[in-house]
Amino acid sequence: MASATASGTPFDGYARRTTPPPDPDLTAVGPGTPCGEYLRRFWQPVAFSRDLGGPPRRVRILGEDLVVFRDRGGHVGVLHLHCAHRGTSLEFGIPLERGLRCCYHGWVYDVDGCCLETPGEPAGSRLCERVWQGAYPIREFCGLVFAYLGPPDRRPAFPIYDSFEVPGLTLMPAAEFALPCNWLQVKDNSMDPVHTAFLHALSSGYQFTAAFGVVPELDWLATDAGMVYIATRRVNDLVWVRVCDFMPPNVHQFTREIEEAVAPKAASRPVIIRWAVPNDDAHTTNFELAQVDPAWGLTAAQVAQPGFGQSEDRPYEARQRFPADYDAQSSQRSIAVHAAEHLASTDRGVVMLRRIVRDGIQAVRAGQDPWGTHWPEGKVIPTHTQDLVLQLPPAADAAADRRLLREVGRRAVTG
Repeated sequence: MASATASGTPFDGYARRTTPPPDPDLTAVGPGTPCGEYLRRFWQPVAFSRDLGGPPRRVRILGEDLVVFRDRGGHVGVLHLHCAHRGTSLEFGIPLERGLRCCYHGWVYDVDGCCLETPGEPAGSRLCERVWQGAYPIREFCGLVFAYLGPPDRRPAFPIYDSFEVPGLTLMPAAEFALPCNWLQVKDNSMDPVHTAFLHALSSGYQFTAAFGVVPELDWLATDAGMVYIATRRVNDLVWVRVCDFMPPNVHQFTREIEEAVAPKAASRPVIIRWAVPNDDAHTTNFELAQVDPAWGLTAAQVAQPGFGQSEDRPYEARQRFPADYDAQSSQRSIAVHAAEHLASTDRGVVMLRRIVRDGIQAVRAGQDPWGTHWPEGKVIPTHTQDLVLQLPPAADAAADRRLLREVGRRAVTG
């Protein structure tokens, strides 16, 4: 018979029916919220260039309804969705040689929000000089459109990570996929390496390679760019070190999931850079860039496909039998409740990530610039993502070997 413990009693579901509320500081992202104002201090992806050039694209970013379009002159605009005249949605607008024309009364807005025309007004009317449509500055990079939704006088330089240029690989626009849950539980996953052994191997079958079925020795380190996890696995006389970066506020990167760890190999570099962009408190869109080896022979359409289990692209029965990231992350409730969690030693990376976010929120509250916005224009930001396999026999006993694995993992990051 089960015995009662300090934390509860058997069959105590009745006493645990009430769920605490989510942490609003970390999970609410709309205008004026602490986390929303923090996230607005960074450049955020809003659309892929491949989806522009035709009708405007309606998007929801950080609780704001926006329209993204490319005018016939080739300029990209990100405007508030509703026309400043009488509120018609500009998703039905007509791109012109310069700007976007509202379908309802023909008013035209440039990409900076300037009203260019108010047709139907009397000759000589200067009404358009007094009207502005809400607009945000953009940066188009590698087929991905970024917008800055924060205060204009605090706009940071666009970040350039060293993973944007990897010898022998070509940076390409990749996947876009949505999850029906809060952004932070999506990003928490990036610093939770133990899940790769269970969710991607031991629990659901081998989704990547058999080498992932070894529970790794875990470590986490702060870096100049943010933080990393270090997952080090013993595979016979080999040591496989896997390092992934988190760059605040909502970026992470990782290498290919096909490592077999059957022979020594030099350190690889990132192949996926992923942004988890909140649409609102309970919906998130992931945008990816990918480093692609031309020898793989992948088409642009293939690169744009989400990886296995990243989206709701499988039947429910298949997802229930063989769950993956989409299922694990989105089923933590639409907004994960931190007060209901029982964090363990394997969650130290999650705790560190949330602390980075909370510190950034507090900095913005105090009128300061959050960590990650300090890089000067054009500065290449160093990161550490890699897979490395070394020939290294086990130490004398299990405890010594665990220490050895941690030391090897740290050296891969610190040199």
